[in-house]
Amino acid sequence: MNRRQFIGTTFVGSTLAPSAFSSVGVPVVASPKIFVFSKMFQWIEDYNQLAETIAGIGFDGLDLTVRPGGHVLPERVEEDLPKAVAAFKKHKLEIPMMVTTILDADAQSERILKTAKSLGIKHYRMGWYPYDLKKDIASQSVAIGQRIKAVAALNEKYGVVGHYQNHSGNYFGASLWDFHQQLQGITSQAIGCQYDINHATAEAGGSWETGLHLIAPHIKSLAIKDFYWRKNNDKWGKLGCPLGEGVVNWKRYFEIWKQYNFQVPITMHYEYPLGGAENGAKKLSIPSQDLISAMKKDLVLFKEWVSKV
Repeated sequence: MNRRQFIGTTFVGSTLAPSAFSSVGVPVVASPKIFVFSKMFQWIEDYNQLAETIAGIGFDGLDLTVRPGGHVLPERVEEDLPKAVAAFKKHKLEIPMMVTTILDADAQSERILKTAKSLGIKHYRMGWYPYDLKKDIASQSVAIGQRIKAVAALNEKYGVVGHYQNHSGNYFGASLWDFHQQLQGITSQAIGCQYDINHATAEAGGSWETGLHLIAPHIKSLAIKDFYWRKNNDKWGKLGCPLGEGVVNWKRYFEIWKQYNFQVPITMHYEYPLGGAENGAKKLSIPSQDLISAMKKDLVLFKEWVSKV
């Protein structure tokens, strides 16, 4: 039995809702809707072609980039976001979430959120707050908390929810503890965490479970991807890989998922070498069908994992 087969047979009931039982008391698996980060498709500019491609892979919709260089540019959000949503509706797909660079409750953020709300998009990922390592970290964390609080108030105004990702590196929230601390001063439910098990594993190593339990009540979405460590020119670094082939402990992750019964949007990311698509390339260096086949393979595997009862 290989690693993928082992992992696939050990996930149990991970997506059951509290009422997901038949009339005879037998659990019924609720298939979650799975979306994909549109960064992988920056080589497709036409929204109809984008929708057709994503439908062909088997996703339920898109986690759309609404940011500089994305599928929708912030300065054109009123013109282009409705076009993207319409194209996906035509193919019976959803755009329930966006990826933005929103960090403050400013005029541009308000334009984006107002437009999104009018189109039924209720979730978005924020940008990241970098720490200045030459300055006091604790005071920076408090200041960032105030900025997040202002964003939460703007979210409430438009009935949307902001998700802050625990991105690895010298960013606020990478360790989760600072983010959790600042959330204690925010009563709004319009702000929370996009929990990324890949980044959590890279940052915390063996203690990633502690961070997941800590932030669990604030999780608004889940980002799915895998990686392993590689040494290159005497330096260790992360290298993305297909699901189940890296260091992420998927078995334990899904046991905790089941414990909390997460019912939040799921977005799949692909960060291993795929012809430049993993970096948002405008032109692929591999045949598009090779990219699509790889993405479909991971999606099928993930669906197998969450279907096990």
